Amino acid sequence: MRSLIVSSCHYNANIKMVLIHMAPPKKDTQALTLRLSRSLIDAIDDRRRLEADLPTRPEMIRRALVQWLESEDKK
Repeated sequence: MRSLIVSSCHYNANIKMVLIHMAPPKKDTQALTLRLSRSLIDAIDDRRRLEADLPTRPEMIRRALVQWLESEDKK
């Protein structure tokens, strides 16, 4: 079982570190490392704050890519 220690380090009453268990990644996905300029990251953060559910940066990038690909398919 995979686990991730939260960066904010939550502790329970016994002063033990609480772990968050992550679900295994989907089998049809692949990690992608990407470097972006600070201005592009800021623009992504500004845009994600407009969404009702405040998506994570990776989710916002996924949504933007899907929207772009769908708009390209319509041309």
